[in-house]
Order: sequence, then structure tokens, then C-alpha cells
Amino acid sequence: MKVIFLKDVPRVGRKNEVKEVNDGYAMNFLFPKKLAEAATAKSLNTLEKRQKEVILERQMTEEALMKNLAEIKDKIIKISGKANDQGHLFSAIHKKEIIDALLSQQKIEMNMDFIILDKPIKEVGEFEILVEIKSKKSSFKLVVQRV
Repeated sequence: MKVIFLKDVPRVGRKNEVKEVNDGYAMNFLFPKKLAEAATAKSLNTLEKRQKEVILERQMTEEALMKNLAEIKDKIIKISGKANDQGHLFSAIHKKEIIDALLSQQKIEMNMDFIILDKPIKEVGEFEILVEIKSKKSSFKLVVQRV
């Protein structure tokens, strides 16, 4: 029986995949748990439309990311934190804080996965933060100030 997987099923099939499975397996396991549906002409058309929508959404997201990557170049983001007299921060600055500062100061949304940060920032100063999206790179300056 041909089925369309609605969810990933380990070692059997992935979401939106059309695959041939045993009738008993489909009827007794996949259908009752709503993991798959029968591959009828109507459901195959629906699947095709869904896949086109996913492709369009992915393209729009990629375009927005590339726009953000171009906007971020040469920007200066400022973050303040408590530090001692030597300039060492009491609380390190992680990717999450950098993302929040980008959003609040420059209105640029970015995913944490795209920020290249070897280790959390633990001292006051200026840092060059790299951003990489699909092998395209950019950077911005992060200024960490003492409160």
C-alpha cells in the first residue's frame, strides 16, 4: 500500500515522503497513530501543493536572511554589563544576548546558529562578531561597556 508520511517514522519514512509499506503495518500502526495517510490522487495533489508552499517559504526566508546579512555589515552594537576594575565581566555575554541586542538596537532578526562566536565574551572592549549564512559572511562590531 502506498502511503504519505505525515510525520517522521524512524527507519521507515520521513515527513511528506511517499512510500510503499505493508498493508497491515499501514492499517494497524501508521493510520491509527496518524503517522501516515493513504496515497490517493487527492492526497498526492495536496502533498504537491504543500511542497511548493514549503519551497516558496524557504526562498522567502533565505532572501530575508541575505537582506539581514547585507544590513548588518559595519553596524555597531553596544551591550553593557557589570565588570570589575580590570574589565572582566561578572556575567559572560553569549549569542542570545547578542541576538537580543541586534533586534532591539538595529531591528535585525537573526538566528543564533548564524553567529560565529568561539567562546562567550568575558571582558569589556570592542569585538568583531562574524555572521555566516550559507557560506556568505559578514561582520559587525560589538562594543561591551562597563556599567
